[in-house]
Amino acid sequence: MPAPSQLVIATSSVLRLLKEEVSYRKELVDQEAKVKVLEEKVKSGQASEDGNDEFMLKQQQTAVEQTKAVFQPLRTRIADAVNKLEEQIALGEGGGAPEAEIEQAKTVLAQAKAE
Repeated sequence: MPAPSQLVIATSSVLRLLKEEVSYRKELVDQEAKVKVLEEKVKSGQASEDGNDEFMLKQQQTAVEQTKAVFQPLRTRIADAVNKLEEQIALGEGGGAPEAEIEQAKTVLAQAKAE
């Protein structure tokens, strides 16, 4: 089996980064929901048996901030990967790359630009 072309590699890279971003966004929503539940619990005075709700709240808030910090560098990596994919599409169209690879790359490129 031949090694994947640079076009396929660039396409896979953009697709992987987009999936990574979706995963982080889902994680952020889950973390924010946990923070909200803990905040309500602390405000209402419903302490748990071990009494560490305030500590757990701070830990969850820290986790939310760390997850938010991932997005800017990730967007930069996605932008770089998109640029490389655009270059590879141009090279593929000029160099006779298989039409299926070019179409797949254009589909992923359109998806990346839509987000």
